[in-house]
Amino acid sequence: MLRSLLVGLFLLVLSASAFAQAPAGQDGFVPASSLPPGQDIPAAPLLIVSYASFLMLMLFYLWTIWRRIGRVEKDLQALERRQGTGR
Repeated sequence: MLRSLLVGLFLLVLSASAFAQAPAGQDGFVPASSLPPGQDIPAAPLLIVSYASFLMLMLFYLWTIWRRIGRVEKDLQALERRQGTGR
């Protein structure tokens, strides 16, 4: 499930970058100082969203690891009970 989620996210980013195009009449690199004042992007909201997204992904990843470790511990306890070497 996690693998399919990551593949879907990768394909979404890839398709979004494929459709991103330069504005009409722009042939190449344009320095930011030559842009009109209304065409700038504030950095703070983008930075906050990127850090929040990264934090949420890391928490999700840690949660999945915690669940898997719990399952392994349960399996080991069941194996010890079956073999009669329980503590």
